[in-house]
Amino acid sequence: MTGTPLPYWRLSGFYLFYFALLGATAPFLALYFDYLGFSPARIGELVAIPMLMRCVAPNLWGWLGDRSGQRLRIVRFGAVCTFLSLSLIFVDQSYAWLALVMALHAFFWHAVLPQFEVITLAHLREQSARYSQIRLWGSIGFILTVVGLGWLFQHHSLGLYPWVLLLIIAGIALSSFWVPNATPVARDNGAGEGGFLAQLRRPGVLAFYLCVGLMQVSHGPYYTFLSIHLEALDYSRAVIGLLWALGVLAEIVLFLFMARILARFSLRQVLAASFLLAALRWLLLGNLADHLGVLLFAQLLHAATFGSFHAAAIHFVQRSFGANQQGQGQALYAALAGIGGALGALYAGYSWKSLGPSWTFAIASLAALLATFIIATRLPAEPNLTRTCP
Repeated sequence: MTGTPLPYWRLSGFYLFYFALLGATAPFLALYFDYLGFSPARIGELVAIPMLMRCVAPNLWGWLGDRSGQRLRIVRFGAVCTFLSLSLIFVDQSYAWLALVMALHAFFWHAVLPQFEVITLAHLREQSARYSQIRLWGSIGFILTVVGLGWLFQHHSLGLYPWVLLLIIAGIALSSFWVPNATPVARDNGAGEGGFLAQLRRPGVLAFYLCVGLMQVSHGPYYTFLSIHLEALDYSRAVIGLLWALGVLAEIVLFLFMARILARFSLRQVLAASFLLAALRWLLLGNLADHLGVLLFAQLLHAATFGSFHAAAIHFVQRSFGANQQGQGQALYAALAGIGGALGALYAGYSWKSLGPSWTFAIASLAALLATFIIATRLPAEPNLTRTCP
């Protein structure tokens, strides 16, 4: 692959559409279920179902990708099946049927990103620090979606919401057929020794995955109830969309500097700082979100709670597993994030009405603090990523 140009725009286009879908679901899925008349507990359960599917689906698809080597075919198949399964939302809107649709579409949706991350890193080869420059287009897609849908649903009914989701998923499917394939190469760093389970038992790897789950537990109230929380504080849907966009805009700015950050600080330092700032963010959102200045600052912290955390985590997984286990490593990352996200959504759904927003976000803050301690004490110190983009 030496001398082959990096397909920057093709890779970036896929991330744009993929995270545009997240921009449509994270702020507005709970609002849509609320629009349909479901209680907070039922909303928490419905939001948790796709996250629970991440416990199973990514590992199955990751094993299949590593075994067959057909990662791009899996990405394309998953995108098309996601579109077809989500189309079933028009058949019925009862709780049981929606639960089935959430599970089915998520099973295929979670086949997509872990395998695509491996393809992206295979294209980058020795330029892995440039990952953030490609991934930032996902953040741009998220921003365009939350701002656009915030305006749309300020003036039109949420009944349009399923049609918007299908349009974005069609974009994911079409863009996947524009991306060229790439295969990971073996690296002489000892990561491939002993198979997947042996690599998983290397120092700090299990601790890292535990903290991935805790980070997503802490995001439970944010992804499930932030929009509902802000509506209750009299923020309009258009403003709510802009606030979501602000957080991701901060994430984009961080991605632009992430290669330099990873060259200066170790992965352990970056991850610990991300967790610590997450703990602060949840306390601010739970107690002071009615103050616009505090709310703006809390949204800027998204640069740490997602941006630096995700970029550092992707690098950690790439370093920790050999070429033939990359798909399983990325899939396990997605699965642990799914388990944590599902637990976070469930506890938030049950505590939102009984304990209120303040205590619900306080529990999230404690989960992030626990992850900070584990990362700081259990993750071995590693050399910085000294490769920078040319």
